[in-house]
Amino acid sequence: MLLQQLINGLTLGAVYALVALGYTMVYGILGLINFAHGEIYMIGAYLGIIYLGIFTAAGLTQSHLFISLFLVFVLSALTCAGYGMTLERIAYRPLRKAHRLSPLISAIGMSLFLQNYVMLAQGSSDKVFPHILPTTEVGDASFHISGIQMFIMGASVLLMGALHLFVRKTRLGKAMRATSQDKTMAVLCGIPIDRVIGLTFMIGSALAAAAGVMVVMYYGVTNFFIGYVAGIKAFTAAVLGGIGNIPGAMIGGVLLGLVESMGAAYISSEYKDGFSFLILILVLIFRPNGLLGEKGGDH
Repeated sequence: MLLQQLINGLTLGAVYALVALGYTMVYGILGLINFAHGEIYMIGAYLGIIYLGIFTAAGLTQSHLFISLFLVFVLSALTCAGYGMTLERIAYRPLRKAHRLSPLISAIGMSLFLQNYVMLAQGSSDKVFPHILPTTEVGDASFHISGIQMFIMGASVLLMGALHLFVRKTRLGKAMRATSQDKTMAVLCGIPIDRVIGLTFMIGSALAAAAGVMVVMYYGVTNFFIGYVAGIKAFTAAVLGGIGNIPGAMIGGVLLGLVESMGAAYISSEYKDGFSFLILILVLIFRPNGLLGEKGGDH
């Protein structure tokens, strides 16, 4: 039972970590909580169903299933990267020098706009992702792990590792860290901060899209409201790890998934969502900088 809950928690935590990375990257550079980020995750789930439907209609899914799923992930990520870039250009860039509350209000407004946009475009009823993946499971009487769970955990680790290497080793990653530390000095050093900020939104949105596709593959259903709760939980994970700290967001997501899974199994499944918010309250009271966050440190 305990081992099974660990597996379930790690699967859920991997998804939270991917979404939390978008929050923590944007905050690290702009000091902004992008509350519309959860809706990008939701759009990614819808795009997974839409693109899979296109490939199925074209006959590609039947003959090349895994190529189709790979293309679903890539196209969903690219489309959501475009959404993220557009969101930054329209809702945040014009308000960069405004009062700090203005971008926050704009983020909440964009969150509501995207929810209603998807509801009007796709309808308010749940949308189903077809069960086309092999149902292979590994385990015994005490636990079992499905193929989709192994895929989610493996793909999430791969994506998070790739992001960490990108930020630490590449020229653009160094530009992102420089912009995060001091925008004025970054400009004086010739770094195009508008391009860097746009890239940050695009990367975070692409990761959120990947998480959305994974979730709709795992649960088999989605709706226009899933981004709200998932977004708040991912924000909680980012705060838990240390908002603005990329490794902290990864750790915070995994810890939050484990807390939710254990709480639902051993305390009450009815308060599953409540455990996340309890964690958020406790972190804000006792360690507001998070587990790995340091005020003024290098993110």
